[in-house]
Amino acid sequence: MAAILAEQRPTIKQLKDALAGLHARSCPDVYNFHLHTVHSDGRLEPEEVIRQAWDGGLQGLAITDHHSVQGYERAYRYLMELNSPHKPTLWSGVEISCELLGLEVHILGYAFDPNHGLMAPYLQGSTPLGDDYPAAAVITAIQGAGGLAVLAHPERYKKPASELIPAASALGIDGVEAYYAYHNPDPWRPSPEQTARVLHLSRVYGLWVTCGTDTHGENIWRRL
Repeated sequence: MAAILAEQRPTIKQLKDALAGLHARSCPDVYNFHLHTVHSDGRLEPEEVIRQAWDGGLQGLAITDHHSVQGYERAYRYLMELNSPHKPTLWSGVEISCELLGLEVHILGYAFDPNHGLMAPYLQGSTPLGDDYPAAAVITAIQGAGGLAVLAHPERYKKPASELIPAASALGIDGVEAYYAYHNPDPWRPSPEQTARVLHLSRVYGLWVTCGTDTHGENIWRRL
């Protein structure tokens, strides 16, 4: 069963194709690449995430629990059981705490092989330690497992995105979460000033951009 599921998982090429057309209105009605379930600090069961995504007409999403793919695996099995030609695409995802420029930041991993050995230290349910903690190690692991590494919400940290994004780029990161709602508006919409700054830096450093609601509550269309 695991081998069959692995063959069916959407590819990194499909993810890049989706990201290539991303814009400010893509999230949360078309794509949502930042969602949490009860398998980390969210309130939704993985199956409910899929039901909401399906009912809402999402084309693609990623469940990005902290240091866990258990929610993603449950959601993927449920998605495969749905009998519909219009099912959303679900990429593997995770959110990993790590160190960058002396700060703890979060890196999102997408479209990686959840069973790859390089990912094992980051899927234990807690912040990695020792040699696994630096951002360079996290980026290397995600990419080595076939995925994309993305700096989450780069305007939320104690150092500005103008310092963090160049540092992450120098380590080989693939992208940044450009479209993000920093003040939890209702309805969800990306914060204009922060988005403009991050988009500019993404162009300067040639990075992919992603979007996501960072849902922790019971509604995938909002953060809380």
